[in-house]
Amino acid sequence: MSFGKNLQYLRQLSANMTQETLAEKLNVSRQTISKWEMDATNPEMDKALEICKIFNCSLDNLFREEMDKRSNAYSDLRVEEVDAFRYIEHTVISTEPENDAISYMYKIAEENGIDNPRVIGWDFPNLSQEQVNVFNMHGYTAALILPEGVSPEGMNIRKQPDHKYVAIHIDRPYDNPFVTIPGAYHTLNDFMRTNGLEQVTNGVIPCFETDGESMDVYLACR
Repeated sequence: MSFGKNLQYLRQLSANMTQETLAEKLNVSRQTISKWEMDATNPEMDKALEICKIFNCSLDNLFREEMDKRSNAYSDLRVEEVDAFRYIEHTVISTEPENDAISYMYKIAEENGIDNPRVIGWDFPNLSQEQVNVFNMHGYTAALILPEGVSPEGMNIRKQPDHKYVAIHIDRPYDNPFVTIPGAYHTLNDFMRTNGLEQVTNGVIPCFETDGESMDVYLACR
C-alpha cells in the first residue's frame, strides 16, 4: 500500500481537488502535498488526522489499505439523477445465472416489440448457505425497463421512483470480471464516503448494472 497513492486517490474522488486546495485546507505548501503523494515524506500525526477529517476516512484507510482499486477501465465517476421507470424482473439461481436471466429479459422484449431494450441486473442475495457452499450456486436478477405503453401479460410490473445514484463506467468489464466489477463498487463506496453520501437500500433498487461490452454500475445514495 502507498499513503501517497491513497491521498491522490482521495483528492480525485473529491471533485478532483487540487494539491493547492488541499494545501490551503491543511495550511501547508503545495510542495508538501506533492512530496506526500510521491511517498518522499509522510505527514505528522496532526496533519494526518486533519486529512482523515477532510476526506471522512480513517488512519487505517490512509496508511494500511490500498484504496485505489481503479484501473484504466474506469471512467465517468458521477452523481446522476435516474428518472422514474417501470420494469419487470426475472431471477435465476444456478451456478451461472447471469446469461439465463438476461437472455430471458431480451426474449420478453422481442415478444413485446421493444426495440433497443434496456436491461439492468443485480445479484440476488436471498440464498441458503447450502445453495452457496454445497452446490456453488448464486442468484442473479435481470430487469427489463418498460417503454411507455408496454405491459407484458402475466408479469408483475414494478415501479422505481426518481432517485439519486452514484455511477461509474467500466470498459471491457468481462476481461477480468472478478477484479474489475468489485473494484467499481469499491470505488463508488469510497466516493460516497469521501463526499458525505449514504447508500440507500429501501424503497429503490439499491444497486444495479447495465450490461453489454461496457458496463455502468449504479449505487443508490442520498
